[in-house]
Amino acid sequence: MPKEKNLETIPVGPLGIVALDSFKEQGKSVDNYITGWRSSRTGTYTHTIAFSGYQKDSYLINAQVPRFGSGEAKGIINESVRGKDLYILVDVGNYNMTYSLCGHENRMSPDDHYQDLKRVIAAVGGKARRITVIMPFLYESRQDKRTRRESLDCALALQELTKMGVENIITFDVHNPCVQNAIPLKGFESVRPGYQFIKGLLREVKDLQIDSRHMMVISPDEGGTSRAVYLANVLGLDMGMFYKRRDYARIVNGRNPIVAHEFLGSSVEGMDVIIIDDMISSGESVLEVAKELKKRKAKRVFVAATFGLFTNGLEKFDEAYEKGLIDKILTTNLIYQTPELLTKPYYINCDMSKYIALIIDTLNHDASMSELLDPVKRIHRLINTYKMEQLS
Repeated sequence: MPKEKNLETIPVGPLGIVALDSFKEQGKSVDNYITGWRSSRTGTYTHTIAFSGYQKDSYLINAQVPRFGSGEAKGIINESVRGKDLYILVDVGNYNMTYSLCGHENRMSPDDHYQDLKRVIAAVGGKARRITVIMPFLYESRQDKRTRRESLDCALALQELTKMGVENIITFDVHNPCVQNAIPLKGFESVRPGYQFIKGLLREVKDLQIDSRHMMVISPDEGGTSRAVYLANVLGLDMGMFYKRRDYARIVNGRNPIVAHEFLGSSVEGMDVIIIDDMISSGESVLEVAKELKKRKAKRVFVAATFGLFTNGLEKFDEAYEKGLIDKILTTNLIYQTPELLTKPYYINCDMSKYIALIIDTLNHDASMSELLDPVKRIHRLINTYKMEQLS
């Protein structure tokens, strides 16, 4: 943890964290990390006026978004946020939350969560010193480009938030980083959880041989090549790539159906492979890639994706695990996880709460985030420790 670096600068303002109900559990964990770190920081500086409110029992702000019987809502903040450096955390993909609409129970959609975020920002009323939105799964991030006469929802959402007074937007593994061009004068960071994936995999699998003769990184499509190239370079491995042949004459469920997955790369025979992607939606693509890798005699298949949506349920993954097509699936807690998913023998949960806490703590001091955004040294230390444990 970069304690010394943070203490070199004065905080932007007293820290305040608003964890919306969609991200409440992770918000509590983030708050616990920060309170623990700051309670152990002692010195004369903590008693100066510049550090007023620096050490507290909790930085969470009491905020609510109650709804009327008609389904309409309003944002309420129940304590002062004047002059605070405010961080608002939201999970727009949390479909487990419901509200009453004229006596009917409605599940909350990404649109509902996004509206609640705007309501809380509106309730702040411009009184905060700075507002940073931490939205791990970026709202409408898959609607990032125009191929015909259609809306550009992600760009509109980013512009709307910044017009409401948001200075920085922190997201994770955004589908297309080019969306930041919509707000070129505001802060936008897309963080990739490669370190947490490696940490989770090394924690659960003790017999990995991390070298180019025994392991390989795979991109399931051409869009995720940069993600796979980065991880392969950091780990010192080769990489391969699948590309999707689509039927552009038809549209099924809003997209052109995939005809086949073609592989580009060296032989995977006898190798452990890591399929790295930004999200698992229905899972059809990643399971098809795993099947193709097994046909090519890959040894073990590990799937790592930042967001596990599992929109069509877990039955296909259970079946693939039983058939030996996949060995482990790693996703983060940046998006809602079902209790069923957490009990699966093939699932590895990568907790991102500490990482978010580090980001908030660093930004509150207006310090550099470069070490957090590029964790090469930490990954190398992790692998060296793992190899030493294997030798001992």
